[in-house]
Amino acid sequence: MTDTRPSYVQLLEANNLMQSVGDETYWLCVTRTVQGSKLFPVSAYILLSYLNAFYRYPTLLRKIEEKMTAEELADRSRNMGVKLQNSHTGWCLPAFYLLGREWLIAMGMLRPQDAADDVIYVLDFWKRYQLAWHRNDGHITNREYGHRGQILPDRKLKVFKADMFACEPGDPLHDAALGFMATASQYGFLVSCESRISLTNTGPYRIDDRHEMLIRDFMDMGECSLPWLDGVASEVPHNNYTVVMSARDCHFHLVDEWGSFESTPEFTAERLAGIGLYTSDPLTEGHIPLGMGSREELIAKFTELTDIMKDATNKLWVRMAGWTRDQLLDAGALVYYAVIKELAHVAGVFEVEDWLEIDPRAERFRPLLNDEFGNCALGELVGSLTLPGQKVSPFTMMQHNSAATRMLTPLPLTIAADEDYVPTCGLPQKGTTTLDPKVDRYRTSRGVLSLAEYNKLAQEHEPEACSERYRYLCETWVKYNAHTPLADELYKLEQRGSRTLAGHGIGKDAD
Repeated sequence: MTDTRPSYVQLLEANNLMQSVGDETYWLCVTRTVQGSKLFPVSAYILLSYLNAFYRYPTLLRKIEEKMTAEELADRSRNMGVKLQNSHTGWCLPAFYLLGREWLIAMGMLRPQDAADDVIYVLDFWKRYQLAWHRNDGHITNREYGHRGQILPDRKLKVFKADMFACEPGDPLHDAALGFMATASQYGFLVSCESRISLTNTGPYRIDDRHEMLIRDFMDMGECSLPWLDGVASEVPHNNYTVVMSARDCHFHLVDEWGSFESTPEFTAERLAGIGLYTSDPLTEGHIPLGMGSREELIAKFTELTDIMKDATNKLWVRMAGWTRDQLLDAGALVYYAVIKELAHVAGVFEVEDWLEIDPRAERFRPLLNDEFGNCALGELVGSLTLPGQKVSPFTMMQHNSAATRMLTPLPLTIAADEDYVPTCGLPQKGTTTLDPKVDRYRTSRGVLSLAEYNKLAQEHEPEACSERYRYLCETWVKYNAHTPLADELYKLEQRGSRTLAGHGIGKDAD
């Protein structure tokens, strides 16, 4: 046990953050589409991923912060369309960890006061990351903003708006864009073991009285950290694709922590009025235009990528069809658990054994995880909330259903006084996997690299927008300093590569 106990204030803050995560998780689970698969044991692999997250996230996040703080990671990831969007670090990071803890409490394997230092640290990391990630809208989650995530700064949105190509139903660009998004969605769904974590949406952003902008990111599409894409995705030229969409006469009244959206009226194909395409990764300066030189070039790029991804989808189906149930279970658990692996890539400390193995403390639960048990246990944990630890005083009324339950068990405040507690779950133990080993090939914006090369370049790379000169130039600073040469520099930095705004600077409409 450590000599320094958590303070009363630390425990109060951790419990507040935990309750916020629990309230939103319940709402998401009962209002969003139920996830299922005819191929993957989804409920079972989700439960296994939660356990792996509980045992490994604290150490791995500390390892990452030895190189780069949570706040700096967020400032960098805001300039990229990588798998660090709000649905990943904003919900998956705390929820996967805390749901693993909750299930262990329910099974009698953990007391509420155990791993208290880990719980406090993970939630503090999450809070700091989220505050920096959401610095332009001033919230910590989309939930606090009425389920809205306006993450990007004015200077980037101006480029996206100016460079978008208008399109109408039936024209070649409209058809090519829809074909690409449908194919990329199907491919990403399979890449992520028939889950939705390779696709997310952020926004909306107002364009004018009739148009709103939604940003859609497709992630982990090339030969990345996922071993089942080795060879299969060798022809996919980029890992990440950011699609900028303008929607006509359509208001997005909800963009939630899972990256799902709802709109009034429904956002259907005929409402797509503008489109743009970009890529980015931990080694880029920001979003790089793809096929954005002309309308014809963009049509050709969408068509080319659609054909490549259709071929990759077919190859991936063939590979996965030959997997055993244990391989299906491992792949699903690892793609869920490693949903925040991009933090390690940005910091340049990614190691295969950290992110692509099942910790033996999680592995010991594998015999329980048949389909029937997995479905029932997950349903109790996040749906019916009928596990013993989730029951509270009968006078209590839960936020979303008024039942006397809560999803996540708070830390006991007596830890601050003299109660016996265990500070940490300990270091990760050497893990295992039934999957083929990861080939030492990583698709990046600087070509295909070995992991050693990728980590070295990531540690050396500092995007200019995140340098000391520009990092703290927030939207408030811009508003009151728009007349300065430094503000003009900041906008010109974002406009590099823009077809329409390169060299334009801050212009006359900064306010």
